[in-house]
Amino acid sequence: MAVVGSASAQRYDRRYQRRGVRRPVPVQERYDRRQNDFWQPKVGLAGGVNFSNTVDAYNSDYSTSTIAGWHAGLTFEVPIAYPLSFAPEILFSQKGYKAETVDGTFKQRTNYVDIPLLAKFRLVPGFNFVIGPQLTFITSTRNTYDNGFNSVSEPEYTYRGDKSYISGVIGVGIDLNRNVELRGRYAIDLDKNYSNSAAPDYRNQVFQLGLGFKFQ
Repeated sequence: MAVVGSASAQRYDRRYQRRGVRRPVPVQERYDRRQNDFWQPKVGLAGGVNFSNTVDAYNSDYSTSTIAGWHAGLTFEVPIAYPLSFAPEILFSQKGYKAETVDGTFKQRTNYVDIPLLAKFRLVPGFNFVIGPQLTFITSTRNTYDNGFNSVSEPEYTYRGDKSYISGVIGVGIDLNRNVELRGRYAIDLDKNYSNSAAPDYRNQVFQLGLGFKFQ
């Protein structure tokens, strides 16, 4: 039976070769190729939108609203052992919040450099889950006050690298094709941003939605 099957397969391949038609790739072979793709280290680009606000700002009675920003940067993926990869990133990310006070609307927008250090699990081909810590460095921040009549922006404060925090990140990714990934993330500061003249006490929480472009 093995000899007959081998001869039949050879005739099948020669028939497609004579006709100049590519032989259809069996389902199992396509699945194996996707599995093998896991072992290729990858570098890429990522970008998208941020929806951020804060928790525990000033006190428990102080609530904040969400503002939109953006993020962009470099991504890396190094396979360790199936289905686990190490996936560090370097991102520029805008965060902040808006609050209604007795004096009007206060809005703060802060720019960060985020460095997620993530464990990435390929749950099934085309779908992954990430979790891990994130190093966060403030680069600048701007406060805006609007009392309904006038809008005043304070000068942008630039930090000298002395404001850094640790966040926790969790998220999922869906492969749209071999090189493009749809990403969704949630991040929250684990450290409190202590008060000073430029920034009040708060913990950032950020929902991110974006695309990743992977190159091998």
